[in-house]
Amino acid sequence: MPRARYKSLVDAFVRDIRSGSLVPGTRLPTHRQLAASHGLALVTASRVYAELEAMGLVSGEAGRGTFVREISLSPGQGVGQVAVAAGMVDLNFNYPALPGQAELLRTALRQLALSGDLEALLRYQPHAGRPHERAAVARHLVQRGLTVEAQQVLLVSGAQHGLTVAMMALLKPGDVIAVDALTYSGFKVLAETLHLEIAAIPVTATGPDLEFLEHLCQRRSVRAVYCMPTLHNPLGWVLDLEQRQHLIVIARDYDLRLIEDAAYAFLAEHAPPPLAELAPERTVYVGGLSKSVATGLRVGFIAAPVHWVPALERTLMATVWNAPGVMTAIAAAWIDDGTVLQLEAQKRADARARQALAKEVLAGLDYRSHCASYFLWLPLGEDARAGQVALALARENISVSTAEPFCVSAHVPHALRLALGSVDRVALQAALLKVRRVVQAY
Repeated sequence: MPRARYKSLVDAFVRDIRSGSLVPGTRLPTHRQLAASHGLALVTASRVYAELEAMGLVSGEAGRGTFVREISLSPGQGVGQVAVAAGMVDLNFNYPALPGQAELLRTALRQLALSGDLEALLRYQPHAGRPHERAAVARHLVQRGLTVEAQQVLLVSGAQHGLTVAMMALLKPGDVIAVDALTYSGFKVLAETLHLEIAAIPVTATGPDLEFLEHLCQRRSVRAVYCMPTLHNPLGWVLDLEQRQHLIVIARDYDLRLIEDAAYAFLAEHAPPPLAELAPERTVYVGGLSKSVATGLRVGFIAAPVHWVPALERTLMATVWNAPGVMTAIAAAWIDDGTVLQLEAQKRADARARQALAKEVLAGLDYRSHCASYFLWLPLGEDARAGQVALALARENISVSTAEPFCVSAHVPHALRLALGSVDRVALQAALLKVRRVVQAY
């Protein structure tokens, strides 16, 4: 059997098992039946099952046959699984923290306890946030190249909640939303939950294929585009001004709504203006402090055209009523006293140091990243299978993510997404050395 057909058969089984088409416990055809039905040599059919077993997807039982296993990946290998087993080095999630941040929190809580406004925090807050806190975020956004009024800002419980509010308020079930074929995994889950139809835009080395997007809009009734123009997760690109302007022309020609995810934008210095600055009439800008300050500080923000604010505020009320007042009070104080800007600068330096370390350790491997990002994208060799590599790394006590959680197209590439921001640099270096060794072995 030609190598391409052989790999396609392995990939077909992988898709069917992970999608649930082949449920756990399903008995697969015998080796001889598989060989006969696909015109394979018996040794080749056996090799197909051997690869699936090495990936942890099936198990062979002597005298009984080959069965689909209960789980396809070990805990922590998929981005949707939060828990990472004890002793595992986490290259799956990013929760970057800096020394001294706990002391910052202690100080902030002391100051809050002494404030005369403490009792007010025990009551419901305005749905979109207290006016002075919205104004603080508006001032902060100027540092990111976005000029908005306080009335255009809504405080939410983290950027993921901000995306939820934006998509619930501006779209309805069945709407078509265009998105990069590889994109933030949390968006993928959210779009599926809200019953939106995802239309994948092919990706290039420097950004989405905007010509494809334009042709798509000519054929389909696309309602919105979800994008990360400044530091794409997981591919690390920053769209240049020409690309942003091209996207905006398409959006205006076809009356598209733009949902701009800026979760990692603080890491990219000297980026072109946000889409929300260039096309303020049709862009919702979503950001937060989870990555720039701390993941436990569930404070995010939406900046939107004034005419969309009422719908967004109603949706915010329906989902959490209001962002937690204690958290927004701390966040606003840290914005006003410069703490957030200080932490952002320190984390940019930290991310650059980690990328430099990765560049040194992974020299010779073809990966994609931004010089100041907390992640990188590592395509695997032609014969490698991402699930098999992830499983091998799990045996080395390293948790990584495959491409599957990030992919919205029919073709799932064999690649790994490595998060660099959740372990200290000594542990990171040791883990990357193991990644290099395992990847090269496949």
